[in-house]
Formats: sequence, structure tokens, C-alpha cells
Amino acid sequence: MWIKILFLPSLGLNTLMTKIGGRRWYDRIDETVLLGALPIKSVTRNLIEKENVRAMISVTEDFELKHMVYSSEELKSLGVDRLQLRTTDYIGTPTQEQILQAMHFIRSHQRMNHCVYIHCKAGRTRSATVAACYVMQHNQWTPEKAVEFIKSKRPHIWLYEKQLASITSFYESYQKTR
Repeated sequence: MWIKILFLPSLGLNTLMTKIGGRRWYDRIDETVLLGALPIKSVTRNLIEKENVRAMISVTEDFELKHMVYSSEELKSLGVDRLQLRTTDYIGTPTQEQILQAMHFIRSHQRMNHCVYIHCKAGRTRSATVAACYVMQHNQWTPEKAVEFIKSKRPHIWLYEKQLASITSFYESYQKTR
């Protein structure tokens, strides 16, 4: 319940930090992936028109997508495919199954030359975990190098022990299959 209570104030803080604190709402990670905050409608239009985003990975809970963002049906009508990975804010990290699902989703869109927007509420923790796994696998990097690279593109990411453990676990799993 406390997570729902903190949602709007923390989204407001994120908006303020974007307007006066020098943060960007989103950042391009590579030719395929962008990492960012909740895709409010005006941002989504920009992502579609200027960044060729045709797919979205929402690393969020359902209630985070109820207001200010396009529904999956509305996105579909705009030519954008969405994958939601239900993950709790502040204390959650995507599961290994969710990360695998995200990697397949990204690759399928990459083959069509689509860009993929990975987001959570602020684009700092849950979505950064997925983005780090993507660059790690895509570039055959270590977890440390992947996290360092993501930080170079989006300096205000904030990965805790739990998220770093998820990234390392994913690395170890896909290393065994190579």
C-alpha cells in the first residue's frame, strides 16, 4: 500500500529533477534500446516520432500504467507493442524468467529494426536492470562492464544489491548456454 501512496509524489520529484535538475526523461543506450521514465503521453509521441520506438517494455505494476500513459490498446493503434513485466517498485527486481522474456522481445523487434523503450517509473532501477542485462548479453560483457556502460548513458540509475544480483544471475545463466 505504501508503494501506491509514494507513486505520485515520487513521479512528481522525477518530473522536477528533469525540469531543474539536469536529468533527462530518457536516454538512448544503443541503436535499439532507450531507457527512461514512465512514458507519459507527450513523451510517447516523441519516442514514436523521433526515436522510432515501436516496442515498449514496462517494468511496472498495473497501477502505474493506469493514468497519464497510453493503454496497451492505444499503443497498438499507434504501432507500438508493449510487454509488461510486473515488478514492485523500490523493493522489486525482475525475475530471471521476466528478463529472458524481455531479451526475446527485444531481439524480435531488433530484427525488424524497431527501437525498444524500457521503462519503469523513473528509469533508474527496475528498467535499468533489464537494460543492463540486454547490453551485457548483446555485447558479451561482464555485469560490471554492462552496469558501467548503462551509467555512462544514464548517470542517475540506482541499482541496489538485489538488482545487481539479478544481473549477475542472468549473466551466469546465459554463460552456461553459450
